[in-house]
Amino acid sequence: MFMNFRRIHKCQFVQLLTACMVLCVVMVSWEELDHHVVSHMRSYTYRYLVNSYDFLNSNFNITSNRHRKHGSTNVLLTYPYLINHPGKCARGDGKSGDDVLLLLFVKSSPENFERRQAIRDTWGNESFVWSELGATMRMVFALGVDTKQRSRVQRALLQEDQTYGDLIQQDFLDTFHNLTAKLITQFHWVHDYCPQARFLMSADDDIFVHMPNLVKYLRQLLRNKSGVKDFCIYHIPYDLYPWPSYPDYTAGAGYVVSGDVAAKIYQATQVLNSSIYIDDVFMGICAKAMGVSPQEHVYFSGEGKALYHPCIYDHMITSHGHATDVRSLWQAATDPAVYGKSRGFMGNLYCTAVRAMMLCRPYYQNSYSCKAAFT
Repeated sequence: MFMNFRRIHKCQFVQLLTACMVLCVVMVSWEELDHHVVSHMRSYTYRYLVNSYDFLNSNFNITSNRHRKHGSTNVLLTYPYLINHPGKCARGDGKSGDDVLLLLFVKSSPENFERRQAIRDTWGNESFVWSELGATMRMVFALGVDTKQRSRVQRALLQEDQTYGDLIQQDFLDTFHNLTAKLITQFHWVHDYCPQARFLMSADDDIFVHMPNLVKYLRQLLRNKSGVKDFCIYHIPYDLYPWPSYPDYTAGAGYVVSGDVAAKIYQATQVLNSSIYIDDVFMGICAKAMGVSPQEHVYFSGEGKALYHPCIYDHMITSHGHATDVRSLWQAATDPAVYGKSRGFMGNLYCTAVRAMMLCRPYYQNSYSCKAAFT
């Protein structure tokens, strides 16, 4: 079949050329689109269907309460404290009842002293939050026990804690398979020693938190007349988890829950099998069991890393993967000049355009989503 090009009008030629160009772009980008968009939609649809069923049933409950059954996975893991600060949330006079806006629980490993120190000097600085933001924050680091050089590392941890008084350590091996034990530690600790905290934030020691933006956001939530309730911003062996899909869960790198949700998660850890060793998933299981649904916030990055730009800093709350640049990012992100760039109609328009160019690319970026550009 031959085409008579003389009969093709100019408009049709433009349409044909445009279609060819679009087809070429799709073919070039198909691998990324298929891998990151199509697969995600399939996964989302599947999870939506599965999560509509009540597949968490009594089989996932533990059979004993606060007692270990040797040789059985049906246990509630409890460990003694090696380092603890029961009075961390108390007032200066040693009495309980201080109005703590945010309790910050940072999951760390014993050997990560430099990361902890960088956090103390920047976004985890309690004095900065009080003096500059007028809010009461308490920060502690959740630790297990070093698996290789326990005696030497433990001496260093005791000396570190004597200086800073912010380590919470329990007697379990600090390994990937004990991440759930670390999660349980934080919810049991807040239940026992800081139940008055309005919000609890769980964070890894390699994320960055824009504390001024976070405090501003939490205060906006508290100004809501209805109060803040049910607020949660976030390979497994078959014998641990036999269901075909996980409940929706938040990324463990950083999330915030309200005080009532922290109490509910604590209650869930009392009755659910904690042998599942991925703490993110266990958190999702606890939340589903207690009827709590996580809410998305476009500037909680999950596992993503925020792009370096003042128009991003103006809105960012968390960013993942900052083991070495926490101090420089803190200085840049909290510079007062940052907020001047997005003020006014033209400033807001400029930053919206910049964020759109950075975040709304046709292929997946490990950062904030495209809709964050317009929020």
